[in-house]
Amino acid sequence: MLAFFFVFALGRRFGTHAKQWPLSKDTRTLVYGRADLQRIWQWEIASGHYPSRKAIPEQIRLKETITNPALPPRKTNVPSPLTEEATEFVTSTRGRGPERIYLDIQSQRPDVAYPPRPVPGSVADLDIVMEHCDFSKKKFVRDCLEVLRVGAGLDNGRRLRRGKLDDWKYIYVEKVENVTLRSHSRRHAEDEEDLYAAVTADRAEHTQSFDASDPDSGLLKRRDVKTEDTPIDLRPPESYKPYASLSHPCDPENPRVFHMFWTGPFTDKPYLAILSFLFTQNTGLHLKEWPENAGCRPQFWMWINPGPAASVPNPNAERDMFAQLRSNPWAAPFLHDRFSEIVKFKMWNTTEQMDGVPELRDEWRSKDLFNSGGNVINVGKRSESENGTETTSNDFTKRAGSKSASTYDRLSVILSDLARFILCHRYGGIYLDADTLFLRDWEEMWGWRGAFAYRWSRLPRYNTAVLKLNKNSALGKFLFRTALKNNLDFHPMTMSVYLREAYLEGLLLMLPDALFDSAWLNTEGYQLSRPPQPYFSNFEQFFDTPVSESAAPQALGFEGFFRGAYSYHFHNFWWKPFDPARNWPDLGPIFADGERKIRKVLHGDKLKGKHTDEEDTVDQDRRDLDWATVMKRTFESYVRGERPNMYGEWLQW
Repeated sequence: MLAFFFVFALGRRFGTHAKQWPLSKDTRTLVYGRADLQRIWQWEIASGHYPSRKAIPEQIRLKETITNPALPPRKTNVPSPLTEEATEFVTSTRGRGPERIYLDIQSQRPDVAYPPRPVPGSVADLDIVMEHCDFSKKKFVRDCLEVLRVGAGLDNGRRLRRGKLDDWKYIYVEKVENVTLRSHSRRHAEDEEDLYAAVTADRAEHTQSFDASDPDSGLLKRRDVKTEDTPIDLRPPESYKPYASLSHPCDPENPRVFHMFWTGPFTDKPYLAILSFLFTQNTGLHLKEWPENAGCRPQFWMWINPGPAASVPNPNAERDMFAQLRSNPWAAPFLHDRFSEIVKFKMWNTTEQMDGVPELRDEWRSKDLFNSGGNVINVGKRSESENGTETTSNDFTKRAGSKSASTYDRLSVILSDLARFILCHRYGGIYLDADTLFLRDWEEMWGWRGAFAYRWSRLPRYNTAVLKLNKNSALGKFLFRTALKNNLDFHPMTMSVYLREAYLEGLLLMLPDALFDSAWLNTEGYQLSRPPQPYFSNFEQFFDTPVSESAAPQALGFEGFFRGAYSYHFHNFWWKPFDPARNWPDLGPIFADGERKIRKVLHGDKLKGKHTDEEDTVDQDRRDLDWATVMKRTFESYVRGERPNMYGEWLQW
């Protein structure tokens, strides 16, 4: 009997391509054939979403070169070191886009106290960023941050490097005929010939042989799921429009919206995320009115899931949501008329959002909504255990927000994995996790038209805590249809598998975590010989800075915190206050009512017989201020009118 079962298993495994081991689960995810993968690449490139010279995987088997409107024509016949090699398939694109003028960005006298705002319409050349920052090429976070800040002029008036810095220029503008641009230095042309041999040798080990008779030869498609029967249905490619050719600074096809998702009572965490947005982005708050041609003004959309992730909103949910926001001291300041054009609260409704995605609307109800990395949480059954005690689904599904490490709101985290893709696909823009702080203007990241996320620390996998995805793109359609066929699994590790198996990783650029999560490698024991500033051996040190390092936050301030990075991800810790000594919104007289409300709750007994507006004395404050406290107080002082933002602009009421 055992011998028969063994032979039967071998027959099932090797008899046909449609069979698998009877006792194993098929872990493959691919549900598209090569013809559709080729169409996806062609659509994204034609739409200007691939402004890169990196190679298209030869496994895509392109036979003809695709014209790329986001790349300038190559000025030499030497093959690009990032693309071409000896292969029967096309692995490069033909640039026909505008010339790139690389900028020498520096503060100009006498305005050297603060860095200059990025040039409107400027673009980050992420190929160059990868040259200096790619962890897989043994690049240090410390060195990456220096290139990022020097190339962007964030070292204003304090430039210590001597010598020609052309190799560190990574920000450019596109020169459009009959349009006058500012005069800047041009980055010297790269010596592609010197790099070509090394890159070709590095790729030799990755070449594969193909069966010409099978159009899908070499693709490992999922066997236990019916694949897509009809060719992928794509709308016509977008028309690529350089910034200088737009009739209005904001391109409707590429809206500048930052999305964030929040469940549970509004706390100091989303409060500080919004404050960091106001402190760094070009919101125009330093002007009485926003000039029509001043650039594209970004918006911040805070999506509120009004109840537990597994609940259905009541008919009055939106009205109730705004009533709660108005009564919440952490949220109420952002409902002020001054912020109405740039900060918008939106109600998240899972059913409406899922039905709003054409790729999902007809089939998602038959899938598991809470699927994370293949682990399905059935909210109708007994679920997890905490401290050794099993909890019922009622306890688990009623959580709204994480109040401690032991009561982590896992359902909301899983829902947010899905929400970020829906929001970017439906509305366009960039999604950021709520445990993220902005550290600089993102102008040139908006200018780069491709999609991106960032690396999962040392692993060659995506972390979608930052996600840029173009609206209604071919890549988005692929991701939703693939996730649907894989039971709605949107965990970033699983998304990495979807893209790797389809050879589409180049269309969602995996940026180094130095740009958005500069402490991560250090917290996992990497690059300890040359850490960046500040040095965190674990993420908690942002909130509880070690005494031996605690002079740095006050001495260096915001300017000394991972200078050059675009954002900082502090990885959860929802339950730890940013400022334990002053755990309330400290925004001055305009918003004093909210401060009084929280102070009364926190210190009710101590305030008896004392006027709540009485000023604190310095000896009531903590002696050593942690990094989290310094960041909070810096952003708040901008709103109070005590200091300008990071670019020297004062908020005008």
